[in-house]
Amino acid sequence: IILGNTRIENSVIGDNVKIESSLIESSIIEKNATIGPFAHLRPKTVLKERAHVGNFVEVKNSVLEKGVKAGHLTYIGDAEIGQNTNIGAGTITCNYDGQKKHKVKIGEDSFIGSDSIIVAPVNIGKNAVTAAGSVITEDVNDNQIAFGRARQINKERGKD
Repeated sequence: IILGNTRIENSVIGDNVKIESSLIESSIIEKNATIGPFAHLRPKTVLKERAHVGNFVEVKNSVLEKGVKAGHLTYIGDAEIGQNTNIGAGTITCNYDGQKKHKVKIGEDSFIGSDSIIVAPVNIGKNAVTAAGSVITEDVNDNQIAFGRARQINKERGKD
């Protein structure tokens, strides 16, 4: 099903795929995937079976394995995402250091908390979790939870 305001260029679309109000460029979409609304799949994106890329998600040069979900407000670039992993809202893979592109790898059955910033090159293992609001700069092993936040400090306004 391809709904209005969708543009598809040089891409392969599998059976039973639903695309709504999205741009797809030089990508491969396998069966039963869902895209949009307002998603942008840039070149060299592969969505495997039952992957979901939702509202305002941009994906570039990445593979989202079977059952991966990135529901909204996310940028995934130069990444490999393992099957059945959930990518929380506001997640960003920071793949460029000003000179070179780097890759992010996330294992299967992982949960990436909302507003996680993953600074490549980083590997996140299977069944791993990143806490919401974390900046992840080091590898996370299988079955680990990573907290990458500064401690909150509250001060009175107008005082040092």
